[in-house]
Amino acid sequence: MTVKRPYPACLFPEITPYSTGFLTVDGGHQLYWEQSGNPQGRPVVFLHGGPGAGATPTHRRFFNPDHYRIIIFDQRGAGRSTPLGGLENNSAAHLVQDIESLRQRFGIEQWHIFGGSWGSTLALLYATEHPQRCLSLTLRGIFLLSPEEIHWFMHGIRNIFPEAWEQLAGFIPEEERHDLVRAYYKRLTSPDENVQIEAALNWTLYESACASLKPNYETVTTMEEKLHARALARIEAHYFLNDAIPEAQSLLKRVHVLRSIPATIIHGRYDVICPIITAHRLHQAWPEADYIIVPDAGHSSMDPPLCARLIETMELYKSI
Repeated sequence: MTVKRPYPACLFPEITPYSTGFLTVDGGHQLYWEQSGNPQGRPVVFLHGGPGAGATPTHRRFFNPDHYRIIIFDQRGAGRSTPLGGLENNSAAHLVQDIESLRQRFGIEQWHIFGGSWGSTLALLYATEHPQRCLSLTLRGIFLLSPEEIHWFMHGIRNIFPEAWEQLAGFIPEEERHDLVRAYYKRLTSPDENVQIEAALNWTLYESACASLKPNYETVTTMEEKLHARALARIEAHYFLNDAIPEAQSLLKRVHVLRSIPATIIHGRYDVICPIITAHRLHQAWPEADYIIVPDAGHSSMDPPLCARLIETMELYKSI
């Protein structure tokens, strides 16, 4: 069964980029980038989720195109960047440097930062290293890449979506289910492409089933869709296994450098992918940031109430 809901009415109209290209970075990666909106407008960079999900044309529509110079790029191994699903030289540190390289490529002094889910992690990582470059931070569906959050995603969600979790775990032999990240990573990096794709489809269907407040089932049928699903699952598993941030280095301990940056934390009350406790802890550590709980939303930025608050925030930041 496939259920496709219309995009929220609050989104700005569809637009096309006025420029696109690729940025060559180290390790053989080429990053797709695009610019849309007002070429003389205030720059905003969109950081997509995953890691590995890639950006879509819909993401341009969170921003008023008359005011903002909208910069979107696909992170290493994701979307239109190449090599698709590439894991070598692919870490959070690499991505932070890539954002800074893009800023320098476009000759931008300061820009607004907009990121959700993994994009919120990356936004915080970038902002703590380059706070002077940030006009504002809009953070949705807070995720801090902690071992606790990763364990919740791979095991704890079964308490709310048991049928989706059983589908995820059922692909793995019982003796390996105690560590689903490692078990899936093994299969997502298998020399057998069919094994990789089958594992990826189980992973991505699980994630999509849990992301929205209302059911949003998607079928993956074309080879292109399967290859992008494989890239998402491979990169997520890679980061979860190799790049988790331990408590001693938690992003919660770094927010003191952000206190002067206008910032808004927006989180759906019923976000199951990234439970609200993480946003609450970030708010406690960083009371200077505005904190908005959306009472009738889950994780997806396409949940209409959550989408509306994101757009309202970017409209407020037009004054900066």
